Amino acid sequence: MIQAQTIFLLLLSNIFMTFAWYGHLKFKTAPIVIVVLVSWLIAFFEYCLQVPANRLGSNVMSAAQLKAIQEVLTLTVFVIFSVYYLKQPISWNILAGFILIGAGAMLIFKPWG
Repeated sequence: MIQAQTIFLLLLSNIFMTFAWYGHLKFKTAPIVIVVLVSWLIAFFEYCLQVPANRLGSNVMSAAQLKAIQEVLTLTVFVIFSVYYLKQPISWNILAGFILIGAGAMLIFKPWG
């Protein structure tokens, strides 16, 4: 149950962070000062989810496992965001690279004895 709650909070935090980091790309004429301030405001809500997620998850997972989950969620959210919000397709080589990163993250959860 703690793992599911952690993953859910990390997923939500990633949605906020993806918008904070990349959402402004649709508004290239907006002044950079405004873009930075809005991004920081969005990132505040990301931190309000990320910090509790890591605190909760650290009771049952290592920091490396939490980071691996974070990276896989980040890439997953980014692909969806890129295609549907930015209208930028993901090519096969980018997708393959992300899948390899996901495979690497899975190694962190594999017990090797």
